[in-house]
Formats: sequence, structure tokens, C-alpha cells
Amino acid sequence: MSKKRIVVVDDDESIRKTFFLLLASRYDVYLARDAAEALTEFKKADIDLIIADFRLPGKNGLDLIRDFRQVDYEGKAVLISAYPDQIKPEEIQKLKIDYLFTKPLDLKALTGTIDLLLGSS
Repeated sequence: MSKKRIVVVDDDESIRKTFFLLLASRYDVYLARDAAEALTEFKKADIDLIIADFRLPGKNGLDLIRDFRQVDYEGKAVLISAYPDQIKPEEIQKLKIDYLFTKPLDLKALTGTIDLLLGSS
């Protein structure tokens, strides 16, 4: 059985590397520094989960997930933000975002949620 595929979109290189180190043993992890790169590289790819930071250069994480949904992406989505008060709950529902995590991140809870979403243990 092939590994599930995750795209991590964050403009902070250390966060991208942390996600890669946490997840690469169980998943195929692809990294992007902004929405434009993620959309260019992975819009037509077979992705199981998108993890996006809310504040990105150019389009924000909500816009990124919206753009993926508009090209029929039906996979899971996790949004991460240090500014959860700037995100409307109705946007989370409308875009079918599975979880919103607040920074600073609880990495154990985050990896447990990812495993749950992707059916891994």
C-alpha cells in the first residue's frame, strides 16, 4: 500500500522542516513556501491532506484551501494560525477544514490528529 500524501504550506522554513521530520517516516511529505508554489506544484496531484498556515505571502491559507476545493480537491485540510480570532468559524465550515490548530503548536496533538484523519496509527 502506498503512503498517504501530505502538502505542508508555510513560509517559515523551520516549520516546514519540522513537519517533514515529524511525518516523513509515515507519509510522503511535500513542502511549499506559499500558496502560489503549492498551487503550481500540487493542484493536480493526488494529495490526501493539506496543512496550511493562515498567514502566507500573497494568498492566505483559507484562500489556498478554497483554490484547491475549486479544482475538486476533496481531501482533508488542516489550518494553522497564531491568529485564530481572525478566522471566521463559518469559513472553516464552508471550506470543510477538518481542524484549526493554534500556534504555538502541540506537536503530539497535531501528529495524532493527522494520523486520525489519514487512518494511520
